[in-house]
Amino acid sequence: ALPISLDGLGEIAAENRLPVEREAPPIMHRDPVTVPLQTGLKVIDALIPIGRGQRELILGDRLTGKTAIALDTIINQHDKGVVCIYCAIGKQSSDVAKTVAALREHGALPYTVVVVAAGEAPPGVQFVAPYSATSMGEHFMSRGRDVLVVYDDLTRHAREYREVSLLLRRPPGREAYP
Repeated sequence: ALPISLDGLGEIAAENRLPVEREAPPIMHRDPVTVPLQTGLKVIDALIPIGRGQRELILGDRLTGKTAIALDTIINQHDKGVVCIYCAIGKQSSDVAKTVAALREHGALPYTVVVVAAGEAPPGVQFVAPYSATSMGEHFMSRGRDVLVVYDDLTRHAREYREVSLLLRRPPGREAYP
């Protein structure tokens, strides 16, 4: 099924379809990380240099500003040619609406795709949301664009993975997590 537009701006036109699960290229075939990605937060940019093509995990307790850091990074990509994908997994619809409003207020929506698997969505939808966001990122990457993908919140994804695994009678432990 094609995605459903939640912003009321019309249907989403799909050029093609990509699999949500496919094998990653071997590490030896990947390009080295050489171009910096500026978050817009001077402390982070000075202490933890992040490069385009690098994975970075933001860890912290609840309500410590992890989402705010990610949104500031998306907002800072204005005029830098980076396509941003924000994937909200298991978030309340009101929180996602606030996030989209903040992106709209700062003019970040023209270069941002928001993928939503709300908290009230079935476990399968929440499980496949980050895979869909990654597939979209790979689409832009294959066209030579730099892409920033933010997964918010992978803890919910792990919980839904466990639930789906139990329903499919597969091992739900960490050793089987993709």
